[in-house]
Amino acid sequence: MNRYPVWKYILIVVVVLLGALYTAPNYFGQTPALQVTSGKSTVKVTSALATQVEELLKKDNIKTDGVAVDGSGLHASVRARFADTDTQFKARLALEKGLNSDPNDPTYIVTVNLVSNTPQWMQSLHALPMYLGLDLRGGVHFLMQVDTKAALTKRIQGMQAAIKSQLRDKNVRAVVDRSGDTIVVKFRDDATRQQGKKIILDQQPDLNLAETAEGDELRLVASLKPAALKATLDNGVQQNIATLGKRVNELGVTEPIIQQQGPDRIVVQLPGVQDAARAKDIIGRTATLEIRMVDESVTPGTELSASIPYNSELFTAGKGTPVVLYKDVVLTGDYISSATASFDQNQQPAVSIDLNGDGGRKMREATRDRVGKKMAIVLWEKKKAEVLSVATIQEELGSRFNITGMGSMENSAELALLLRAGALYAPMEVIEQRTVGPALGAENIKKGFYSTMYGFAAIAVFMIIYYMMFGFFSVLALAVNLLLLIAILSLLQATLTLPGIAAIALALGMAIDANVLINERIREELRNGANPQAAISAGFEHAWHTILDSNVTTLIVGIALLVFGSGAVRGFAVVHSLGILTSMFSAVFVSRGVVNLWYGRKKKLQSLSIGTVWKPAN
Repeated sequence: MNRYPVWKYILIVVVVLLGALYTAPNYFGQTPALQVTSGKSTVKVTSALATQVEELLKKDNIKTDGVAVDGSGLHASVRARFADTDTQFKARLALEKGLNSDPNDPTYIVTVNLVSNTPQWMQSLHALPMYLGLDLRGGVHFLMQVDTKAALTKRIQGMQAAIKSQLRDKNVRAVVDRSGDTIVVKFRDDATRQQGKKIILDQQPDLNLAETAEGDELRLVASLKPAALKATLDNGVQQNIATLGKRVNELGVTEPIIQQQGPDRIVVQLPGVQDAARAKDIIGRTATLEIRMVDESVTPGTELSASIPYNSELFTAGKGTPVVLYKDVVLTGDYISSATASFDQNQQPAVSIDLNGDGGRKMREATRDRVGKKMAIVLWEKKKAEVLSVATIQEELGSRFNITGMGSMENSAELALLLRAGALYAPMEVIEQRTVGPALGAENIKKGFYSTMYGFAAIAVFMIIYYMMFGFFSVLALAVNLLLLIAILSLLQATLTLPGIAAIALALGMAIDANVLINERIREELRNGANPQAAISAGFEHAWHTILDSNVTTLIVGIALLVFGSGAVRGFAVVHSLGILTSMFSAVFVSRGVVNLWYGRKKKLQSLSIGTVWKPAN
């Protein structure tokens, strides 16, 4: 009656062991470290940099606890661990001097950080500690408002210019104006209008066209399709998020939170960062893309020693390769409407560039007589230029062309991201800013830890006194619940905040409520004259329906908070919802297993250690 099959006990043991494995990293602590990231878009972080870091530190007799490459692509970095903060400080000075020949134009950015002491074998199993939010670690918080109206206007203006250019190329006479969020194309006769309509539908599939007339003037009114409108607004926010992510890397923050909040807001949280002014300057700065022609009058290989023509400038491309470009700018990034990783006609990695109408016209005029010449793409940030790519013009270019010679698909994806994220798609303004000091964060951790532990201890004492052995079983199940909750949060790499700690404490109280229901139902069965084995079976069975109903209704509220909430509310909802799921497993499945293991094999069981069973007086 009260026996589990062996596989259920094996399942419980496996789950508890996995819970212990993924909870353990939170107790290993952190060690001082330095994080080296790329300071330029054209410079990649590879294993060669890790070797260089090791050699520089060894040269200055600075001992490390390990140097390794972390992450990949644009988010790659090199981390070096140290025994103490004094060694960390000396190493930072040595690396900044050794890696950067020009302190005013650093190739690499060296930042102070803390890394987990979790053993490598655990990290290989993705057993990592939870991230700590601003209120627990300290840092800065920005809430930014995206001007989606400007993003929509930019898209409409680009389409308006594109339609003008496309109709002009087909020798279709029309007047193209913009009216709010629509484009009005005016024709003299219906035949021309139908011809123009076909061209627009072929070239602009995201537009809806409506035929109207005003007097003798025939019109086509173009408006964005609902799906395209939503995509435009979403892409504007997502592109800004991508741009912010790239800029935040310069701060050396390992656990930034950059996420969309609502349809037009972005939350930026930078744990561990205390210089709010610098952070605000970096995430709010502008970047400009330029397309220039290469001055091939300078012999390749002699750029550094040759006399640079008056109308040209010397730049650096790739791995420090010098290149001379004309000062005249062919095109700026404002004309780029899209950049995606793709393949060329030879199935080699490339980047597909889409320009708006004016951009396409300018590009045709610039490349018509320059086939076979070289063209460069330059990214300007903080008044410093980086040559992202130098390519040969194969044919006259229009509003769409490819950048070839990428080498790999990874390079194509990175360049496409840089072209899209080089500048903000839509303007933003900071509407909320706050800073949390590290001392306050440490105090919050201490208070949160003690409140949870004291709450757990108080519950344990009460349950054992009131329910005796069944109270002990309940406390054991509660401990498993806490273990699994922390393990899942660590496995998901969730960011723990102060409201999250409050949710953990609340989850403990709600989880023990299920055991109280079970214990009281068992007592009720005993009062009604059932034998102990039957009382255990009926108690768990009858309590299950009540536990399920109450937890499902509470879970619905938690999911609602998770979906519609943000910030602290969302952090609370994540822990709250996960706590409900783990409590249902531990309070029913685990506690039943322990009870069955203790009492299930006793055939002549006469009584249960469940406290005083009150019986009504006759």
